[in-house]
Amino acid sequence: MKYLLRLAIVLLASAFCLNFQPAWAASSSSVTGVTAAFEDTNLTGKDFSGQNLQMAKFTNVNLNEANFEGADLRGAVFNGAAVTSAKFHGADLSNGIVYLTSFKGVDLTDAVLTEAILLRSIFAGSDVTGADFSFAVLDSNQIAQLCQTASGTNSKTGISTRDSLGCP
Repeated sequence: MKYLLRLAIVLLASAFCLNFQPAWAASSSSVTGVTAAFEDTNLTGKDFSGQNLQMAKFTNVNLNEANFEGADLRGAVFNGAAVTSAKFHGADLSNGIVYLTSFKGVDLTDAVLTEAILLRSIFAGSDVTGADFSFAVLDSNQIAQLCQTASGTNSKTGISTRDSLGCP
């Protein structure tokens, strides 16, 4: 009898623990607190300088020659964007995500890109003087390319660009 009682308690406890409740999903902007979202649009030459764009999303956007100088882009996402010849001087893109994005010829001088994920993106011809890439994740071929011209020290973090990229 004690055995059956214990078995019943174990089965009830197991059923209680396995009682799955439905999950209510929210949109990504509700979860992440996105302040701005730009998708499938042409923002060529747009001036975002000095703006607070934390957690902003730029998806399939043309941002060629846009100005992000001094912008707060912490946690921002650039996905499939064209950002050639743009200005990011002194911008903070730490903890951001840059995926499948063309950053060709971009001014990244004195920018902070710490702990950013920068995969499958192109940085050819970009000026990274004084940029801080500490703990950022980049494709190895992009690191090798950036190390060819990397120099300077970031004015905010005091970290050498070459050290932050792990250049030899």
